[in-house]
Formats: sequence, structure tokens, C-alpha cells
Amino acid sequence: MANNYFKFKQFTIFQDKCAFKVGTDGVLLGAYADVSSAGKILDIGTGTGLIALMLAQRCEAIITAIEPDQESFNQACTNIEGSNWKDRIKAHSISLQDFFPGDDKFDLIITNPPYFTDSLKNPDPGKAAARHNFLLGNDDLLSGTRRLLSEDGKFQIILPYPEGNVFIAAATGFDLYCNNILKIKPLPTSEIRRMVLTFSHERKKVSEKYLTIEHGKRHEFTEEYINLTRDFYLKF
Repeated sequence: MANNYFKFKQFTIFQDKCAFKVGTDGVLLGAYADVSSAGKILDIGTGTGLIALMLAQRCEAIITAIEPDQESFNQACTNIEGSNWKDRIKAHSISLQDFFPGDDKFDLIITNPPYFTDSLKNPDPGKAAARHNFLLGNDDLLSGTRRLLSEDGKFQIILPYPEGNVFIAAATGFDLYCNNILKIKPLPTSEIRRMVLTFSHERKKVSEKYLTIEHGKRHEFTEEYINLTRDFYLKF
């Protein structure tokens, strides 16, 4: 059974009411995200609030976190309220499709989205919505991002390798162009399993980097993964 909470160095994530718990994907995205020029950040589908809290630890931006699932939203609010950055993170119980914040644009939009399309849906509605994109398809995500991203802003997303390639192609139809790809392997001998993709309104030459999480044995982490996540994980 998953723990009811996950403790990081500077905050704790309670997760007993959320459909999906703290995982490597969210930690990777929160640690890798480019916050260098972000004054306003939007976290789409914040879940437990993990990524919003990681970004608040890393920068001074004002962060908006949206989450349509009521139980996850309530838990995200609890986690945010218990943090040192509650004054800079504002959570809203709303879907991206219904989120219209006036004239606000965001310098960084970030998401660890549902991505399964054809696989068997989980019978639990909350887990199904968290894992499958029937409530937030690629077109919804991309149209919302185009609407809310500032002129010079960046959009970052983590996806499995096959879904990531489909997403890159779909994004061009919304005038969003992939500028950077972080390709992630669990082990040196593994195939690429995940990609962190960075998009902007400007078409540029794509830069590619690679990250391997573990050496040959489980829980023997690579130096690059330790360096990326050491400000968060207690074990590092």
C-alpha cells in the first residue's frame, strides 16, 4: 500500500485522497523545468500539488495550479497551505477547458498529463481520469496552452516516448514548436521511456539531451539524476 504522505526536504505531500501518488515523472519534471525567466507559472492538473511546490521552492514566481478533480484539489490545497510558499501558489478547482483568467498570460506552463488513449480504463473514475486523456486530450491541452502562454513563454510536458512523438507533431498545428527534448532511460541498457518536451511559439532547431536514472542495479542512482533531484529527495 502506498504511503499516505511523501516527505521531501522542504515540504510534505499528503496523497491519500489523490488518484495517483508522487512518482518519478512528476519529480523529474519539477526538478528539470526551466524557471529561469518565469514570473507567472501555470501548473495544469496539479494533482497533489507536487510540481507547483517544487517550482515554488526553486524560484520566486507566482504559481497558479488548476485541478478539476475535487478530492485531488482539496489535497493540493492542504499541501500548499502547509508549505513555506502558500502566499505564492493559488489553486483553482477547474479544468483547463474552463480556465479563463482574463488577460493573464504565463511565462511557463507545465503539466504531467494523463496520456493513455487506447488502453483499458481503470474502473475507478478518479484513476481513469488521472491516467487517460479522455478528459484532457492533446487538442484541449494544446489549444489551452496556445491561449494562455505568453509571447516569449515556454510550455513543458513529460510524456512516454511514443506519445511524446505524437504530441510534437500535433503541437505544430497550434503554432507550438518543440525546441528541447530530454530523453530519459531507467537504465543504461533500457530504451527511452520518457521525454520532457519544451515548446515555444518560435520554431527553433531542436536540442536533445539524455538522462539515465539508475545504474545496472535498482536504487543505484546515477550522478546526473542525484544532482538533478538532490534539493528534494531526503535520500540524496
